[in-house]
Amino acid sequence: MAILLLASSQDGASLNLYRAMLELGGWSGPTVLPHGTMHQHLEREIHLVLIEELHIHADGIDSIHEENADCNIEEVLILSRHVSATNTPALTLHAIGIPGETPHGEKGQAGGKKGTVVPPSPRFASLFRGMLAEGRSRGLDREYDLTLETTHHGPVLTKPTLYIEIGSTEEQWNSKEAADAWASVIAQNLGLKESEPVSWREGGDVMIGLGGGHYAPRHKAVLSDTNLWAGHLLANYALPFETSEDEQEPTGSWRHSIQVSVESTRAAFPGGNLFAYLDRKSFKGWQRTAILSLLEELEVPVRRGNDLN
Repeated sequence: MAILLLASSQDGASLNLYRAMLELGGWSGPTVLPHGTMHQHLEREIHLVLIEELHIHADGIDSIHEENADCNIEEVLILSRHVSATNTPALTLHAIGIPGETPHGEKGQAGGKKGTVVPPSPRFASLFRGMLAEGRSRGLDREYDLTLETTHHGPVLTKPTLYIEIGSTEEQWNSKEAADAWASVIAQNLGLKESEPVSWREGGDVMIGLGGGHYAPRHKAVLSDTNLWAGHLLANYALPFETSEDEQEPTGSWRHSIQVSVESTRAAFPGGNLFAYLDRKSFKGWQRTAILSLLEELEVPVRRGNDLN
C-alpha cells in the first residue's frame, strides 16, 4: 500500500511544497506516467506526483494513479495553496468534501460534488499537532496563523485524503521557510526522518466536530491539547437547518451532512471509538436537540469538555 503525495503545476504553493519534499532527498528519478510525473521514495512506499490539472478538479486521481502506476493507494495528501478573504498568512490543513450544499450530486464551485464527502486521512490530527510544534520551533507563529479548517471543496476521491496548505498570498505561497516547515512535518509523520510513521490503530478515540466557524476554534483547541484522532469537522454553514415547525424534526440538509460525515469517518478509522463534539453555543436549542437525536440514532456518543482527553 502506497501513500500518494499530490502536487499541481497550476498552483504556486503546491509547486513550492513539491520542491521542498524533493529536497529532503531519498527519491528516485522521475517517471513520466499518463497522468503526471512520479518520484518514488527509496525507503518508504510513498509516491510524489506532479500533475498538470488543478488538484481540486482531479476527480478520481487516486484510482487513476493506481491504474497507471500499478499500485494500491492507502491515502492521499494534497499539497496546495490556501486563499482567504483577509489574506492572512497561514499554515493550514483540512479534510475535503462539500457537505450541506444542494442539489446533491451537482458539481461544486471549487470542485467536488455537492453533498459528497471524502474519507479523512487518519493523519489529520497528528499532522496538525506536528505543524504547531514545527511552526512554533521555527518562529513561524509570529507571522503565520497555525490553524486547521473544516471540510470543504473537491476533488471527489475514494481514499482517505487531506489537504496541506500555505496561505494566503503569493508571498507566502512562494515562501521557502513555510514549505520547508511543512515538508519536515510530513517527513516526520510518514517516517522519512528516522522515525516511525504515524499509523492508525484500532481502538483509538476519533472526534467528529460539529458547529462553529470555518476555522473551528473550539475543535482546534481540543486537538491542540489532546492526543485524539480527528475525522470530519463541519462548520455551521455545512449544517443548513430550516425553521423547526411545531415539534417536527427540522428540515434541511443538516441531517444528510452528519450522516455522510459519520459514515466516511468510520470508513477511514475502522474499529475506532467515534464520538462527536459540538460547539454548542453555535447552535440554537432546537438545533442541538435535533443533532443529539440524530447522533443517538447513528450510535455516535457525544462528549463534552470534561470527557475529552
